[in-house]
Amino acid sequence: MSRTILIVEDTDLCRDSLEVALMGLAEVGLAGWGMLELRVRAVETAEQALVTLDAEDVCAVITDLHLASRSYSPHAIARDGFDLIAALRSTPRYASLPVIVTSGDTDPGTAARLASLGVEDYFPKPYSPGAVRNRLEQLIRKSQSADPHAVDNQIATETESTGGLPSA
Repeated sequence: MSRTILIVEDTDLCRDSLEVALMGLAEVGLAGWGMLELRVRAVETAEQALVTLDAEDVCAVITDLHLASRSYSPHAIARDGFDLIAALRSTPRYASLPVIVTSGDTDPGTAARLASLGVEDYFPKPYSPGAVRNRLEQLIRKSQSADPHAVDNQIATETESTGGLPSA
């Protein structure tokens, strides 16, 4: 089975560094699912992300918050990362899709706002692409598992044995 990890980032350097970090996630072993092949797809706008979500089997989204909009329509559904996340959470097909946010947003209320939108994790810029990759792998394993609590226990064990970071 092949699934897509969607990166939504309008800054070339950030988008490229995430793509490189995620190349190592070509296959993730999942209990009961065999091997899951993962592709990485990167787009620059929330509008492009919505089109990709409809066209591909996306298993997780990594998005920036402040995205350049290519649409000048006042009726555009998603103009930035906040709009994209709200659109995902209001669509039954995507409501439980794992979402990670990377952003240079300095507003102290951002983390709370993201938590209220159901975002799984938030990495303020500058961030470690490797840390994003590790967290993404955890979320994919958990979302694909028949027993998410077993995955939580495995992640906790790996975190303890590696000094705080899950093993890759």
